[in-house]
Formats: sequence, structure tokens, C-alpha cells
Amino acid sequence: MTVGVVAESAPGERRVAMAPGALNVLNKSGVEWLLEPGAGAAAGFDDSEYTAKGVRLAGGRAEVFAASEVILQVRGPGANPARAADDLALYHRGQTAIGFGEPLTAVDAARDLAARGVTFLAMELMPRITRAQSMDALSSMATVSGYKAALIAANNLPRMFPMLMTAAGTVAPARVLVIGAGVAGLQAIATARRLGAVVSGYDIRAAVKEQVESLGARFVVLEMEAAGAEDKGGYAKAMGEDFYGRQRELLGNVLAGQNVVITTAAVPGKKAPVLITREMVARMAPGSVIVDIAAERGGNCELTEPDEEVEYRGVRILGPLNLPSTIPYHASQMYAKNIASFLKYLIKDGRIALDRADEIVRETLVTHAGEVVHPRVVEALGAAHAL
Repeated sequence: MTVGVVAESAPGERRVAMAPGALNVLNKSGVEWLLEPGAGAAAGFDDSEYTAKGVRLAGGRAEVFAASEVILQVRGPGANPARAADDLALYHRGQTAIGFGEPLTAVDAARDLAARGVTFLAMELMPRITRAQSMDALSSMATVSGYKAALIAANNLPRMFPMLMTAAGTVAPARVLVIGAGVAGLQAIATARRLGAVVSGYDIRAAVKEQVESLGARFVVLEMEAAGAEDKGGYAKAMGEDFYGRQRELLGNVLAGQNVVITTAAVPGKKAPVLITREMVARMAPGSVIVDIAAERGGNCELTEPDEEVEYRGVRILGPLNLPSTIPYHASQMYAKNIASFLKYLIKDGRIALDRADEIVRETLVTHAGEVVHPRVVEALGAAHAL
């Protein structure tokens, strides 16, 4: 079975779907690899690293699509709207594509892939169960995002993170609040702590209190009811506007004493909840920094502009996009290990075998045999075309 890896065509994307070090995962699976020349260059992987492991270089992108039964990408058509049409024309019937595809929001891309007869498995729909931990690319990329968010905050804050005892006096440590204690939030907490800041964490899911405190941070408790704030997959659920209104009121008092706020709150397939209003920002001290890594889904701060820096009353609000792509070497290594583990799981007797009774397959399978088959995507597709 030929598995193809192409260069990422989304603007600014530097990751690659397969790193040389992850090829070993599929050593005994009967896979033959085909690589678009230069596919790993932006991530720091030379073609020679692939060929040394038996990967064959194609004559170009079109050859990879034409000759491969499976195509691996970081950003499939749904997650690459700028260039989706170019790749869509290269897929062929019976082909399997694996990667991120934003299927719950980019529903037209899912429909187009189905029309081409492509079987598409979305990495962001991987269930959070023990059997799938090694395949959880969403968590891997969130780890990178949380780490980088803390570095961005430290780089933009006009003060140092750690407490320092110097001959010129004592430098007080920066106070950092991380909102959202999922994978990204926990990594942001850990990184800010390593840099020496005094860190607090907040999440509507009280169950994560122990995780926050295990990293040496203080867990912020707001006097409000948050029952049912977590779905069966461990992700935060969307709450009502009354809840978010009360949350903003109580959080405003906490924010006023912070130098840095890193927001990571996101609900899969939905717009990010607005947790920080203009009025809350106005209560923060000039020179404070907000890093909103939910910017791609609208942002947790009312003032966030995706991929822009906004200043409001001396507070800087940053809305960085695609943070994993800014650390492409390790982000690619992690993603490649996830996707290789998933592919190995799917291969039986040298071919892709889809057991739709299996939870991992059922939850990630978006299109198959000319149809959109994932119930949540079918529902979103119907809703989108009913407007």
C-alpha cells in the first residue's frame, strides 16, 4: 500500500504530516512511502532524511496524489480554505485521506470530498479514550500552543516573569492567570511556572483543580454553579449566556490583579465563548498582556483580532493563530507519531480496514463510499444549507 505525504499548501503552515523519526512505527505494516520533494523542509527535515529510511521521492505533488492509496496531511481541504480547490481536484475515488479538516464547521469541504469518493478521517475528532491516546493529535498540538503562548506573553510583557533578588533591589514576580485548564492551558501554566511567574488557573470544570495545583499554580474558584460543564470526551461544553455573564462579572475582579492573562477556552465545533469584555480589560493595569489562543474561533476576549495586536488603555491583546506551526520541528514530530499510530491501527493485512463498530473509526470517519457519514457533520451540513 502506497502512502503519500505532500507539502502543506496552507499559507504560513510549516509543519509536515510525517517526520522521518515516525516512519518506524509502520515498519512491519507493508507500507511504501511516497514524498513530495521538499515536503519537510520548512519543518527542518531534509529529503535525505526520508530517503535514508526508504522513502521514495515523487516527481511532484500531482504524482503523490495519483499514485497513493492514502494521503497524509496536516491540513486537509476543510482546514485549508485558501488552497482547498487545488488539492480537491487531485484526490481520486477510493482514496483515503487523513488529517485535520475542520469537519464540524467546514462542512462544504466534507461534502466535496464525499462527492470525489474520498474516505476522509479527521484527526480532530479522535475520541479521548485510553486506546486512542497515542493518536490524539489535538492534544499534541494544544501542548505546543500552550507552551508558545506563555513564551509570547513573557516576550511582550514589559517586566520579567521571575522574582529576582539583585543589588538594585528585589524584582517582584509577574502574576499570570490562565483561563481554561485543558491541555493547552495546563502547558501554559507549567511553562509560566518554569519561567518563575506566580500562576493561577481557572476552568469551569472543577475536576481539573487537582491538575492545576499539581503544577504549582493556584486554582481560582468562582462562587457559581457549573454542573455539566464537561462532555463525555473530556472537553468543555458550551454553557448558556446567563452563565457566561455571571462568570465575566466574577472574573473581572480576578483579572484586575494580573499582569498576564492567557485564554485557551474553546468548545469543539463552536465559536469560542467571550470571557473577557472591554470593561474587564479596562480594569487591568497598563502594560498588562492578554494572549488569546482561542482567536481562531473568535477569541475569548471581546477585543481580540485574529493574528493582530490590539492595544486598549495600555493593555496589549494578542490573537496569534496556528501556534504549532511556529515550532514546526517538534510539532511535526508529535503529529507524525499520532498519525502513524492511527494509520497502523487502521491497517489490516496491508490494507486500510474500517470497522465502523469500533469507536475510534466511528468517531473519526467523516466521508466514505461517496457519502458524508459522521452524524455530527451530517447535522451541521443540513443546518448550514437550511439557512
